Amino acid sequence: MTAPSPPSPSPWRPRRRELVLGAAGAAAAAAAVWSRRLRGGSPAPPAADPLAVRLGDEKGQRAAVYLARARSYDEDLSQPILEGLAALGIDRTRVRGKKVLLKPNLVETRADAPHINTHPAVVRGAAEAFRRLDAAAVVVAEGQGHRRDSELVLAESGLRDVLERERLPYTDLNHDDLCARPNRCGLTGLPRLVLPRRLAWADFKVSLAKMKTHHWVGCTLSLKNLFGVLPGVHYGWPKNVLHQRGIEQSIVDIAHTVDFDLAIVDGIVGMEGDGPIMGTPKPVGVLALGARLASVDATCARIMGLRVSALRYLLASSAAGLGPIRAEHIEQRGVAVADVASSFALLDAPHLRRYRG
Repeated sequence: MTAPSPPSPSPWRPRRRELVLGAAGAAAAAAAVWSRRLRGGSPAPPAADPLAVRLGDEKGQRAAVYLARARSYDEDLSQPILEGLAALGIDRTRVRGKKVLLKPNLVETRADAPHINTHPAVVRGAAEAFRRLDAAAVVVAEGQGHRRDSELVLAESGLRDVLERERLPYTDLNHDDLCARPNRCGLTGLPRLVLPRRLAWADFKVSLAKMKTHHWVGCTLSLKNLFGVLPGVHYGWPKNVLHQRGIEQSIVDIAHTVDFDLAIVDGIVGMEGDGPIMGTPKPVGVLALGARLASVDATCARIMGLRVSALRYLLASSAAGLGPIRAEHIEQRGVAVADVASSFALLDAPHLRRYRG
């Protein structure tokens, strides 16, 4: 087993703007963002619910999302990932010499259930792709939300074998050294977020997510995957503080505070029904890549047959400038959404009905 690698010895230092912003500044900035409903960019009275924003003009935001066919985990997945990176303009000049962090989605673990976690083959493919682009280092890091025994999680998920075979260092983000950053958005009311130092070490961070339904917020993709960067030693299992403060609010706060450079969503075999753990396999045969996480998730939601306009954390992410989610503002590269679309079943629960396409 590859031993968990130590965090970077270099100290984490907040930028001057972050020091000045502080808790009061974050609250003021959040109020400014959410006091305006995006209807043609015109101001509107503050909403009682800070997530009650409408899909507006997105302030000129534009993005590209690449969809690659990948029908099996037995394929060489580094090839479609490299093709996707090239289509997005992420080439050797962007990656050479960078320290790359891959953050997969690990929840409950069963080696015979590829629909629960990011598949180890996708982790291997992404690592190989970045190595071919001359990354200085590639590491895998996760802070799983349910099971505290990381050795068991790695073994049962099948990821440990890939880490050993590919000589990939692994950092348990639940137990890494800690630092703190001001909460740039403030929807949860938390003045700052406590984070693992490994994030500050990385030059290029990738949310290596899974395409799944979610029994509370409709779907879990690259944005929701960022829950796993917050350390369990501080926030509890399964990140209890964040659930109490609001899952959707937490998603937006984390994404706005922790800058990730790329999303790769494993939709080769997704999950439908009672996600993110108890659902059933849903073969789709696709990988989705993009530099704007909200745009990638909106595209994946359309593949899943979900109503993007009902996904409140995507609306709030768009309002916060984290990427456009309107289809006309996202340039689709690779295969078309219609060619890989496959409606995902949701639990028959009243709070989930609004997500049905």
